[in-house]
Formats: sequence, structure tokens, C-alpha cells
Amino acid sequence: MEPRFAPIGILRSPFTDRFGIPRQPGLVTAAESRLVMLPPFDREEAFKGIDGFSHVWLIFLFHDDCPQAGWRPTVRPPRLGGRERMGVFASRAPYRPNCIGLSAVEHQGLERGPEGLFLRVRGADLLDGTPVLDIKPYVRDFDDQTEIRCGWLDDVKGKQTAADNRFEK
Repeated sequence: MEPRFAPIGILRSPFTDRFGIPRQPGLVTAAESRLVMLPPFDREEAFKGIDGFSHVWLIFLFHDDCPQAGWRPTVRPPRLGGRERMGVFASRAPYRPNCIGLSAVEHQGLERGPEGLFLRVRGADLLDGTPVLDIKPYVRDFDDQTEIRCGWLDDVKGKQTAADNRFEK
């Protein structure tokens, strides 16, 4: 069985060039984006209760890199200076088997404008035009774990690269 997904919306972001996008959500907290909802998902009742959540998860498709490059079993994470390879499943690289990404963003409200219904968000690390597959509320009790190990990232914590410094808060 081949799963099929239909985007629920398109993210309108200030990042129009993939080389200028922050590597993780929240690195550029002032960056505001709009998730323009597509029919039949452009209904206010689908968002009932979301106004109580400060953050949401965006599940999206890497639409620029992934389809052309395909998946790669190993990648060179920028945090390692691009010199060392890690397995794709131990990274957040876009070269995934299914081109799916996950981004936690700050929810700024729902509005209706000339483009239709849209969700305003802050801190998104997504290219303008990114197809979004789903929105889920960020739930502190489930999503904010305290006893977390971060593998090879724990070893490089505090050792920022020049690329990391470009997007400091």
C-alpha cells in the first residue's frame, strides 16, 4: 500500500531561498509566517480550542531538496562542521526516506484575509511555499520531556560553529 497525503495548507514564509533558512525552529523567533489553509481544511471549526495553545507542531513535506536528491543513509550535520557523517535517522536532515519534517512553532492566532483562512506562526524554519500535512498542539506534559539524552549533539553542545552563530536569537 502506498500512503497518500494531501497538504492541508501552504506556509508563506520570509525564507525564499533554502540556503537562508534557519536549521531549526525557534532560531529566528521574530520570523513570522502564515499557514494558508487549503479547502476543505479552511474552516474555523477545525481550529476550535487551538487559541489556548502557545505552540503547535507543523508536519510538513520537504518539497525543495528531498524529491530531487532522494534519501541518503548518512548525512553531514552542520553541527559537526560538515566533516563527520551520521545516520539520517540520527539527524534532522531533509534527505529522508519520506521527505517529512516536524517543526514546533509559536502559535500567533487564526485570521481570515484575502488569501483565505490562515494561521499566523512565529519561529518557523520552513521555505516559502512548504506544503503542510498537519497541525498538532504542542502539549507540555507529553512533548516537553526532562530526562532527555541527545546522542552526538550532547558531545557538541556549547561548541557552536560559524553557521550556528548566523541564527542566534
